[in-house]
Amino acid sequence: MDHVDVLIVGAGLSGIGAGYRLQTQCPDRTYAILESRDAIGGTWDLFRYPGIRSDSDMYTLGYPFRPWRGEKSIADGEDILRYVRDTAAEFGIDKQIRFGHKVTEASWSTQSARWTVRVVNGDDTTEMTCSFLYLCSGYYSYESPYTPDIPGLEDFAGTVVHPQFWPEELDYDRKKIVVIGSGATAVTLVPSLAERAERVTLLQRSPSYIMSLPARDLIAQQLRKRLPDRFAHRVVRTKNVVTNLGFYQFCQRLPALAKPLLRKVATRNLRDESLVDPHFSPSYRPWDQRLCLVPDADLFKALNRGSAEIVTDRIEAVTEKSIRLESGAELEADIIVTATGLALLPAGGIAFTVDGTPLELTGTFTYRGTMLSGVPNLALCLGYTNASWTLRADLASLYLCRLLNHMRRGGYRVATPERHHDPHPRPLLGLRSGYIKRAEGILPKQGSASPWLMRQNYLLDLPTMRFGRLDEAMQFS
Repeated sequence: MDHVDVLIVGAGLSGIGAGYRLQTQCPDRTYAILESRDAIGGTWDLFRYPGIRSDSDMYTLGYPFRPWRGEKSIADGEDILRYVRDTAAEFGIDKQIRFGHKVTEASWSTQSARWTVRVVNGDDTTEMTCSFLYLCSGYYSYESPYTPDIPGLEDFAGTVVHPQFWPEELDYDRKKIVVIGSGATAVTLVPSLAERAERVTLLQRSPSYIMSLPARDLIAQQLRKRLPDRFAHRVVRTKNVVTNLGFYQFCQRLPALAKPLLRKVATRNLRDESLVDPHFSPSYRPWDQRLCLVPDADLFKALNRGSAEIVTDRIEAVTEKSIRLESGAELEADIIVTATGLALLPAGGIAFTVDGTPLELTGTFTYRGTMLSGVPNLALCLGYTNASWTLRADLASLYLCRLLNHMRRGGYRVATPERHHDPHPRPLLGLRSGYIKRAEGILPKQGSASPWLMRQNYLLDLPTMRFGRLDEAMQFS
């Protein structure tokens, strides 16, 4: 049976980064990457809707070992995808990827100290083994997005599209489009669609906080002219980490000051100040849900031009040609875009067993946000919810490499975080967004103290993940 030391599941941003870290930090370990789709890129290959872009700057979303050289700090999806693929090719990581290989089951045997994974490849089902299983498959379903029950949607005579499956051939020139949603995807779609559509309406049930930043980082551009490439990248990355974390802490600790600041951003960018209160003044505290970023105020500019409008209301029913709202208003539409969020799916939907006993993820606690209590030789790659995903994903890969090297030096084959019980468990992901709250019943938990607490703070995680104790609450055998 085919065997590798480390089996990585997923060839997206996290999986390619994990491959690089294993090659450089653990060169004596064999590894393979299984990717269920036929291309590198994960999220950035799956999503193809108009205007798709990062809502994190590329100096922190990009890899620390390969400087971002693009012009835009807030980059377009196509440029991010090219960056991930070029990274895989430059370091030979692409040669370790097996495309069209979907992992459906994984079973651990203490007797052999191995995972056996069942892999579906087209019509074939095979098995392979690994000493350590590393899941870099994200936490949402690629097959099934979240679509709420919208009364009458099946009666609509026009086209209904979810951004996760945007049809390449969709013609929206001179069409009336209603985008349902208020998150990052919705605010990204609206200004892009407005360039060609007759009218685009952003229909939101409740407002979100929206922050505008320049798409190009002027400080970064100046530093790149004056400093060596890698050093400039490190300086800008540090600047952005500190700035973003500082703003997050400000929003959470001083919401009474953060709210009027974000309101001022909307007021400054909108010609019509009367739009601020109903459409840009959420009831929750800033960063209780992920804050939406619009580069160069493009959403506000589309609203100011009149090519887009925003409506805050609830849907009563969808008719053949329109959306009827509870207020009595009616929105005519040729196309309805349901930008209603993701369906979370932990660990890629893999069914796990440990020594023949099915593993329920909801009964486990995350260990350093990377492993699971009571589960041997298994790691998850999870990013931050309040900052760039890659910041934490890279720390997870570096931690895994440290752990593997420690096991090699000590002659250990198995590393298992202790079984943990916490009287005050916390949800795994700290935000109060709808898509996260809907999934609390299927995700692992986090504890109330280290090493079971998953902190959303890169500056605190960095020393712990890079240099902290490896034997704390960890059993080796």
